[in-house]
Amino acid sequence: MKTLLLIRSSLLLGNGQSNRLADRYVAAWQAANPQGRVVVRDLAQSPVPHLDLARVGAFSTPAEQRTPEQQALVAESDALIDELQGADVIALGLPLYNFGIPSTLKAYFDHIARAGMTFRYTASGPEGLVKGKQVVVFAARGGLYQGQPHDTQTPYVRNFLGFLGMTDVRFVFAEGLNMGDEPRAEGLRNAESAIDTLLEPVAA
Repeated sequence: MKTLLLIRSSLLLGNGQSNRLADRYVAAWQAANPQGRVVVRDLAQSPVPHLDLARVGAFSTPAEQRTPEQQALVAESDALIDELQGADVIALGLPLYNFGIPSTLKAYFDHIARAGMTFRYTASGPEGLVKGKQVVVFAARGGLYQGQPHDTQTPYVRNFLGFLGMTDVRFVFAEGLNMGDEPRAEGLRNAESAIDTLLEPVAA
């Protein structure tokens, strides 16, 4: 049975276009995979705590030396990693906030990037340990950023996922959403068309 992990990060919840596009994709994926399982991680409704000294200290302390408090902190991160590793397909709703990703998503990334668990360093360089996943990113933007130097979001997300071993990453862009009715309609239409082209290869 296949598992799809849906990661939402829009502060607008159900009104966020990145979430809506991801939901459209998930519905179609479920239709193509009726026996599949969908796991939802909503970072706006249930934010992951940002890293602090206590959490970093817990991560770096050998398991047998951790205090009960440290064990509880590490368990939160372990659960997120287990959830990620258990997915075959990952759908990520990604709004653009001030030229970057939502801080809640950055906190999530910080919890799943752990040496020895999701990546490791070798003599030939770092190796990602989260392999065999398909990732579809639904990027919603108010303006036009794709392919421009000021789009720092796309390479960052691609590089981060690749560092953890997820190299099959596909982006669906919905841009111009705050530029008027016509550009908004065109941006959403293009994104929905792109979703339709993704369904068959992802479901196969």
